[in-house]
Amino acid sequence: TVIFNKMLVDLACHHGFTPRACRPYRAKTKGKVERPYRYIRQDFFEGRRFRNLDDLNRQLADWLAGVANVRVHGTTRRVVAEAFVEDQAALLPLPALPFRSLLKLERRITKDGMVSIDGNLYSVPDGTRKRSVEVHVLAHEIRILEAGRVIAIHSVLSGRGRRAVLTGHRQAIRSLETPGKRLLSSGEPVWQRPLDIYDQIAQALAGRSA
Repeated sequence: TVIFNKMLVDLACHHGFTPRACRPYRAKTKGKVERPYRYIRQDFFEGRRFRNLDDLNRQLADWLAGVANVRVHGTTRRVVAEAFVEDQAALLPLPALPFRSLLKLERRITKDGMVSIDGNLYSVPDGTRKRSVEVHVLAHEIRILEAGRVIAIHSVLSGRGRRAVLTGHRQAIRSLETPGKRLLSSGEPVWQRPLDIYDQIAQALAGRSA
């Protein structure tokens, strides 16, 4: 019995195709599907440099037009671009709306009220009780859930080493920056007494005993 991932089933329903599982221990049943990735890696990516994503896409478009799509395919013995023109008439149109792919993760909250996702930190509300939360990563959005309830929605940060703090988050942590304040384990800020007050109390007690 084949059990497909629910997200794959949702994708198949969205685009109107039926997934089919390959037979176990039969690499030949899917080798033709994976082979193009090695070809692209070896013939396009290796030995190249890219300034940014736009430069990569420009170089890729030039490579497709001048190399990959005008070659004679080793198996079909047909020019790739010409074969695609013939097959294009049988292709189904794409859905009007794009599929919202979703990656579910579990993350632990740091001591300063942040969760780490792909090298960046995202804040959670100060009142979050659980130390572990569920994270939903979409293309341009990150949702943080506690006990199935969304508690924070962030835009995805680019790069690494960045922090995103929503308005109203980490207020208790900021209160520690105020001189004379500390934070109890309950999250309630309290005033911190100067240490020399204990010397004064000891001297006063000693005087009473005398």
